[in-house]
Amino acid sequence: QVFPSQDPLDRADFNAVEYINALFPTEQSLANIDEVVNKIRLKIRRLDDNIRTVVRGQTNVGQDGRQALEEAQKAIQQLFGKIKDIKDKAEKSEQMVKEITRDIKQLDHAKRHLTTSITTLNHLHMLAGGVDSLEAMTRRRQYGEVANLLQGVVNVLEHFNKYMGIPQIRQLSERVKAAQNELGQQILADFEEAFPSQGTKRTGGPSNVLRDACLVANVLDPRIKQEIIKKFIKQHLSEYLVLFQENQDVAWLDKIDRRYAWIKRQLVDYEEKYGRMFPPEWCMTERIAVEFCHVTRAELSKIMRTRAKEIEVKLLLFAIQRTTNFEGLLAKRFSGCTLADGTVKKPEVPPPSTNPFLEDEPGAEADEIVMEKSDMDKPKKPKVPDNPFHGIVSKCFEPHLYVYIESQDKNLGELIDRFVADFKAQGPPKPNVDEGGAVLPSCADLFVYYKKCMVQCSQLSTGEPMIALSTIFQKYLREYAWKILSGNLPKTTSSSGGLTITSLLKEKEGSEVAKFTLEELCLICSILSTAEYCLATTQQLEEKLKEKVDASLMERINLTGEMDTFSIVISNSIQLLVQDLDAACDPALTAMSKMQWQNVEHVGDQSPYVTSVILHIKQNVPIIRDNLASTRKYFTQFCIKFANSFIPKFINHLFKCKPISMVGAEQLLLDTHSLKMVLLDLPSIGSQVVRKAPASYTKIVVKGMTRAEMILKVVMAPHEPPVVFVDNYIKLLADCSTDTFQKILDMKGLKRSEQSSMLDLFRLRLPAPPPGGDGSGSLSLSAPTPEQESSRIRKLEKLIKKRL
Repeated sequence: QVFPSQDPLDRADFNAVEYINALFPTEQSLANIDEVVNKIRLKIRRLDDNIRTVVRGQTNVGQDGRQALEEAQKAIQQLFGKIKDIKDKAEKSEQMVKEITRDIKQLDHAKRHLTTSITTLNHLHMLAGGVDSLEAMTRRRQYGEVANLLQGVVNVLEHFNKYMGIPQIRQLSERVKAAQNELGQQILADFEEAFPSQGTKRTGGPSNVLRDACLVANVLDPRIKQEIIKKFIKQHLSEYLVLFQENQDVAWLDKIDRRYAWIKRQLVDYEEKYGRMFPPEWCMTERIAVEFCHVTRAELSKIMRTRAKEIEVKLLLFAIQRTTNFEGLLAKRFSGCTLADGTVKKPEVPPPSTNPFLEDEPGAEADEIVMEKSDMDKPKKPKVPDNPFHGIVSKCFEPHLYVYIESQDKNLGELIDRFVADFKAQGPPKPNVDEGGAVLPSCADLFVYYKKCMVQCSQLSTGEPMIALSTIFQKYLREYAWKILSGNLPKTTSSSGGLTITSLLKEKEGSEVAKFTLEELCLICSILSTAEYCLATTQQLEEKLKEKVDASLMERINLTGEMDTFSIVISNSIQLLVQDLDAACDPALTAMSKMQWQNVEHVGDQSPYVTSVILHIKQNVPIIRDNLASTRKYFTQFCIKFANSFIPKFINHLFKCKPISMVGAEQLLLDTHSLKMVLLDLPSIGSQVVRKAPASYTKIVVKGMTRAEMILKVVMAPHEPPVVFVDNYIKLLADCSTDTFQKILDMKGLKRSEQSSMLDLFRLRLPAPPPGGDGSGSLSLSAPTPEQESSRIRKLEKLIKKRL
């Protein structure tokens, strides 16, 4: 592996006999034996030389290694000695530098201590002088000078925090605290004198002394500032509490405008008289407005609890509208910075998107209908910053919003009743094939009203009232689905595919017409389109409700049940269309099964029953397709369901055609191919624009109709010899069911004795079941028959409807 070689002598499985035979394959080659021997000896000699050279070269390796190791150890010892010398020299140098700089360090420490002492003495001088001046200015009420001086004294006093153990420093600190307390009490007394809390009217007013006193209060304990603000605002709003007492006529909701007009006048009056007295950073105008809001909310809550029976919807909405307008005005005028301050409690601010006017532009009702259809397709607008004052007053109306919810419940009930009455009075929509299936106008009206209610309620509250409103929405969505949509679907006269006994007795092919009229077909398509629009818009409504409601309540918004209801309406509408076309084709299939196929003498054009089926398809399908132009996927579902219903029924009637002659089977095969072509062209039949049928639909048609063709081909095959016939049947139909084979024999018109021997042979020729099977014989290998497939589909549809 290390030295790869091609020489045969180097191989691990070297064979001397084979090697010699390779060198001397014939007797004539033995003439060169001397030459070969010489070459091998030469090779042996070279190998011996190489081995000798290598062995000699290894004799001195150990000695050389030991010598190199000793030299390395000596070099390491020398290096260690040099490093130690350098370290000793460095320590000596460091010691020498310390001795040189010892005196310099002492001088530096002395300078630092001297500087600190001088600074501390200066601060002490400033502190002592400042305290004396502060006490004198306090007695003379020179607040302008006190404001600046007090701040300086406090700053200087901070430098002496670590010297509080010295009696003189502690004494100065106590004098500063005493001066601050005296200033606080003195300023409060001055404000009480200027703005008495008890008494008739304000006797004082703004002055330079009070303005300077506010500057001093900024430096004092924050409680002094809060006390000044609290007393001033309380005195400023005392008149409001008297004017709008609970027993006053102006206190009720119908005159709520007067409350907001009063505070507007007061704020203007404050700006003119006292605007310059308080520092701007106190935001006194905003504080007055916020305290007014809290007082108003408390007063309104109290009076509404007392007179709850007098609250009407219009009155409540009027009060809420005026209140929210006032809150919006506050948001434009103030920043809301005082809402987080300790003097005022911050109101509960709702989550984003509470103001519907940030998202919805006003417009005509027709514009709202169009907007509903494409609401979710538009890109969302950037969110405007929240109104910090939202709910600061209007929160008091939330416990009484049940009045609004009950009113909307009543209005929606009347709206649904009006829709029902209008539908009965106006009748079904006129067929208008050019425009496709029209959505019922009542649907758009309902969702426009829903949108209006949702926006209005989100403006009032984003909490429990929104949940109550969504519950009402769910209730009337279900009522609309059952009363307007399902309730107006045309009724079938029979549960067995729409056929009566009389229609089964008719045998005039091509004379049967669809059970539903053109108007009824258009009505079904219109209801289907409306249900699809309701389904999509209900999903959008759910998303909008979740945007409007509080984040903690989003999980309680769920309109899945209502969307399932509209899905059921769509499914029922499609089923009605399928049943109608299916019922129209039944007489033709019945006529096919009653024809004497053993008497057919020659193969001609397609049979009359095929023409009848094609006629009904051409009558119904274009109408349905044009009316479902806006919902192509449901038209595809209609085509698939019709194919799944018609093809098994056609095969069942095919089995009833017995006995069949060879010519009759050929005629039926021609008819089957014609129906197959028509079914493949079903989605675009009668249309100027030819579209390729969906692959899922084409697959169903090809599979089902090919089975019908295979049945007829088996019928056409001779039954002699029986083994060939049975094998041909198993190969063409791949159906191991004895029932199907029995039906084939009946179609061929064989006698019972012949059928019995054929069935025995069929059972013998069946392929063996796979190992580990359930022992059910040939039935385990059989493919599902059309009857079984149709039955399974019907069972599945019933199960889905039941679960929904």
